[in-house]
Amino acid sequence: MQENAATAQDRTFGLSPRSPWRVTSCVPLPDYRLHVMFMDGTEGYVDLSRRVESRSSGVFSALKDEAFFAQVYVDFGAVTWPGELDLAPDAMYDAIKAHGEWILS
Repeated sequence: MQENAATAQDRTFGLSPRSPWRVTSCVPLPDYRLHVMFMDGTEGYVDLSRRVESRSSGVFSALKDEAFFAQVYVDFGAVTWPGELDLAPDAMYDAIKAHGEWILS
């Protein structure tokens, strides 16, 4: 799978984090989905479509703009978008480890 600019650029200045749930790469996919890989090699998908398209999407409503959704990047091991919008990497890791996918509803 080809990676884009969302590949992890950990800016911890020489520190080597070891938490397996830290995201190392993230690739945006159609239909508000992401392919993510974690530090320990675990990989899977995040499906944000239900959350983004929900009436009560809150801060996630910004992701309806596909161009904005595509600006996803990895910052300090977390999936992030401009404006400090991010996803909890530990919850994502647990769901993907168990099911191969994390569906936010």
